[in-house]
Amino acid sequence: MARDLQNRVKGIANYPYKEGGKKKPFLTEEEVRNLNIAKGTLLPEERQIINDHISITIDMLNELPYPKHLKKVPEFAGGHHEKLDGTGYPMGLNEKDMSTQAKMMAIADIYEALTAADRPYKDGKKLSMAMRIMGFMRNDYHIDKDLFEIFVKEGVYKKYADEYVKKGQIDEVNEPALVG
Repeated sequence: MARDLQNRVKGIANYPYKEGGKKKPFLTEEEVRNLNIAKGTLLPEERQIINDHISITIDMLNELPYPKHLKKVPEFAGGHHEKLDGTGYPMGLNEKDMSTQAKMMAIADIYEALTAADRPYKDGKKLSMAMRIMGFMRNDYHIDKDLFEIFVKEGVYKKYADEYVKKGQIDEVNEPALVG
């Protein structure tokens, strides 16, 4: 919610009304807090609980014995919420600190999250919108531009969609705009 609208909610909250002969504010502090979430639908502490899943994943994976050729699995799986610009989590890695595999996992995870229709808190996006959003993420230096280009040019997103995305979400994607 934009700052001016947040201020409006705060103003509305202070309007008094009478209940049982007593004056009360129109909204409680907790209601104002829940209504004034700047981005998304979660309070900061709720977002942190969700973000903790990756730290728990890394901790669990680090406890498992791996053969030599799989010893980097925790890094690959644990890096899927990192961003090239260092604003991701849990470690705030930047491009040079991330493996190619973690960068690939990030692209796959974002695409799956955008198109997933089984989330109770959102509908799956159409392919064109999911890919457009990912194009913005590439431009904002969140995902690797070269790997995203491969994802588009090789039709990886289409192959996944054909098998896992609901038919009603599959629409035409402007590929040249994404890689041009």
